[in-house]
Amino acid sequence: MDHTLLKPEATPQQIEHLCEEAKQYQFASVCVNPVYVSQVARALQGTPVKVCTVIGFPLGATPTRVKVFETRTCLEMGAQEIDMVLPIGHLRAGEFEYVLEDIYSVVEAAHAQDALVKVILETALLDHRQKIAGCLLSQKAGADFVKTSTGFGPGGATVEDIELMRRVVGPNTGVKASGGVRNLDIARAMLHAGANRLGTSSGVIIMRELEEEKSKK
Repeated sequence: MDHTLLKPEATPQQIEHLCEEAKQYQFASVCVNPVYVSQVARALQGTPVKVCTVIGFPLGATPTRVKVFETRTCLEMGAQEIDMVLPIGHLRAGEFEYVLEDIYSVVEAAHAQDALVKVILETALLDHRQKIAGCLLSQKAGADFVKTSTGFGPGGATVEDIELMRRVVGPNTGVKASGGVRNLDIARAMLHAGANRLGTSSGVIIMRELEEEKSKK
């Protein structure tokens, strides 16, 4: 799980608490807005928990060169995983070369520093063909994961979208379910559908549910 806090009103104190929770439960990463990357990198130093941040967030409507600059800046600050929003309007318009170049440029900058890239499609704004195109373009650009949602759009992850994304990208590209993963049942449904990473602000709730379940057996 990527232990996530991306609310605009999040305070440094809340981010610190987020990191402590991530260390306690050994989550895959802590995912925060770029302004908090340095703080998270310091808090997680010497632990296996990765530092994750978001690029072009939450609209994906930032010019490519700005996304690249933002990526490089966050990497210098200590980010190890990059969750970028692709240019949604260009994808919907069928301007695939633009979308490919946008993703590739961020991937190139991130991979130069050995950082992972997850491409956020914002699936609730796409039709079936556009979701497939977004997955294929992300894969062609060399992204490590495709991801459903920002959590700021009109909808989050669905089992159907995760199943589709997994079918399209195959077994060697990651699929991250994010948006609405609020409890253990939903988490399990997403994993069963093909996700191998979950983005959620409810990670502690999910882990406590799991612990409670185990204690009853």
